[in-house]
Amino acid sequence: MNTAENKSESSNSLNFLEQIIEKNLKENLHGGKVHTRFPPEPNGYLHIGHAKSICLNFGLAKKYAGKCNLRFDDTNPTKESIEYVNAIREDIAWLGFDWEEREYYASDYFEKLYEMAVTLINKGKAYVCDMSGEEIAAGRGTPSTPGRISPWRDRKPEESLALFQKMRDGEFPDGSRVLRAKIDMTSPNMHMRDPVMYRIMHAEHHRTGAQWCIYPMYDWAHGQSDYLEQITHSICTLEFDVHRPLYDWFLDNLDISGIRPRQFEFARLNLNYTVMSKRKLLELVEKGFVTGWDDPRMPTISGLRRRGYTPASIRSFSDKVGVAKRNNVIDMALLEHCIREDLNKNAPRVMAVLDPVRLIIDNYPEGQTEELDGLRNPEKPENGYRKVPFSKELFIERADFMEDPPKKFFRLSPGNEVRLKYAYIIRCEHVVKDESGHITEIHCTYDPETKSGMDVQRKVKGTLHWVSADHALPAEVRLYDRLFSVPNPDEPEQGKSFIDKLNPDSVNTITALVEPGLADASPGDKFQFERTGYFCIDNDSKKGRQVFNRTVTLRDSWQKSMGR
Repeated sequence: MNTAENKSESSNSLNFLEQIIEKNLKENLHGGKVHTRFPPEPNGYLHIGHAKSICLNFGLAKKYAGKCNLRFDDTNPTKESIEYVNAIREDIAWLGFDWEEREYYASDYFEKLYEMAVTLINKGKAYVCDMSGEEIAAGRGTPSTPGRISPWRDRKPEESLALFQKMRDGEFPDGSRVLRAKIDMTSPNMHMRDPVMYRIMHAEHHRTGAQWCIYPMYDWAHGQSDYLEQITHSICTLEFDVHRPLYDWFLDNLDISGIRPRQFEFARLNLNYTVMSKRKLLELVEKGFVTGWDDPRMPTISGLRRRGYTPASIRSFSDKVGVAKRNNVIDMALLEHCIREDLNKNAPRVMAVLDPVRLIIDNYPEGQTEELDGLRNPEKPENGYRKVPFSKELFIERADFMEDPPKKFFRLSPGNEVRLKYAYIIRCEHVVKDESGHITEIHCTYDPETKSGMDVQRKVKGTLHWVSADHALPAEVRLYDRLFSVPNPDEPEQGKSFIDKLNPDSVNTITALVEPGLADASPGDKFQFERTGYFCIDNDSKKGRQVFNRTVTLRDSWQKSMGR
């Protein structure tokens, strides 16, 4: 079925990749097939930028009744591991995408890639070069000056073939020889200046073990793997546009048939207040600036998941960002908006006091406990109510009380009335302080005729959340904020690295008091702490001691707190 013919939306509503695909379908290119792939290197955990690419590749395949492969471009055994492979699998599945049985590896094609390289050698299009890596780099020239010809460039194909076989057989040490494509040392595109195709590397591969001691370079393996999988639309980020002529050159000079992949580039996702380089993220992990790849401050998918982000929020974010042809920087506030939007609709409400001060209702019966009804989620009243215990002694937020308040302070103060959420209207009568003048108790009276849900004529402007002192559970709460204190940590600054721009207040751990109903909640469960923010139970939690991560505040307070 030609999906394009059944679409009712205009081409103006499609992104440029969809327009290309619909044009190809209309022309019956590739027999009307759409086959994409997501090709991560298993040398680190995926981040939010990869999430956009995942959503795009799998999303296009789904939209046009096609297929999307998961392929690991595992060509560098010194930096790759099965840990990363498993983490990538988990992240993609968590985001809601299924590659079905189509899980592939560049290492699946090592033998075929070797044979393809032999074809180029036989055609005089590739040669074994004895120059060192440093010599090759120094001889590449600049975009405006030609590179230096290798003294081995005119090696006869037979000699290069024999040496290439010996490279494979392990007869040479690391770095002593490489296989290079013979293209154009004067090309203004540096990637076309006799690029390296294979290097010697006596290293154990996580899948092939010690079977190989030569490994293909990414640019050689990537494009040919696309061809071997018969990918129709090779969708890459914009920095690979200068690699496209090389991928095309390889295909032009090989004896191929069937579908020839075409690469299309889109702008990568750049997010402010963070870094997207795997190398830099690895440095943060290895040097202990974060607790691991899944630290809730990290922009990794596993970090976002642990912090409380949902698959729906990340898919929504990717959709709102859109598909552009030019690089730009996305404001972190958009990502936070997407998770607020999702959790507001779906997260149960609970009460938690982060900075508690004791409040005593002097005229409330001693020893009495009431079970009050609290809405689970006002966005979904059909979800019903939860029971919240209420007693004579409570805890409220210290910031919700002021002895000498400004004119428009509508919370609790001496002689002022407020409503306790789901409970009664109370009036502050007096406070008790310690020797240093620190308030230790707030004494109030309540009006039993003002219980929430009753027809109460008297209205008050302030409503406070609270927990019962006799029933509240202590919990560890980690208040996370942005990892960096500047919008662009990658921006060069003399004498400073991106490490110097870390936000010293990116996490603050406190002990809070929460509703007793949270005792049985499980890691990953998400809640709105009423009037405070959205929180997720961390996997560090233990029986009797819940640990909560702040996912996001109720509103964006960052700009204000940073004086912006």
